[in-house]
Amino acid sequence: MKLWVVAVGQRLPAWAETACADYLKRLGPDGPIGLRVVRAATRHHADASAAIKQEESALQAAIPKGALRVVLDERGQRLSTVALAQRVQRWQQDARDVALIVGGADGLSVAWRNACDEQLRLSDLTLPHALARVLLLEQLYRAWSLNHGHPYHRA
Repeated sequence: MKLWVVAVGQRLPAWAETACADYLKRLGPDGPIGLRVVRAATRHHADASAAIKQEESALQAAIPKGALRVVLDERGQRLSTVALAQRVQRWQQDARDVALIVGGADGLSVAWRNACDEQLRLSDLTLPHALARVLLLEQLYRAWSLNHGHPYHRA
């Protein structure tokens, strides 16, 4: 089982790239977390639905076949770090890959979000995409640390 962060967006600011790379590096080159990024669609002022549809298509293509699809959304379920670690353990028992999906600037369509297996939220606050990706990778690393008795998490 591998956790995949599948996100819309190209280049992050240098600080965010560095932070993301650091958390992935801590888990090793064949670690339990991978990252796949798809290109953001060109936005037209009048209607974002075409861009959302294009991004959803790209995301779907980037998600491993048969993976559990977990969309990150402000309306999703709120979890503590410990609850996330427990959720990761449950996913591991299922033995399927898990795709944690971060949509584009305009999010994802209601139909697409509802078609996913789970919806989680990172925060009650609205976060810029770069910060959301760093926060997600940090929390996944923290969950891994908790589940493996690593001293990184200090509760």
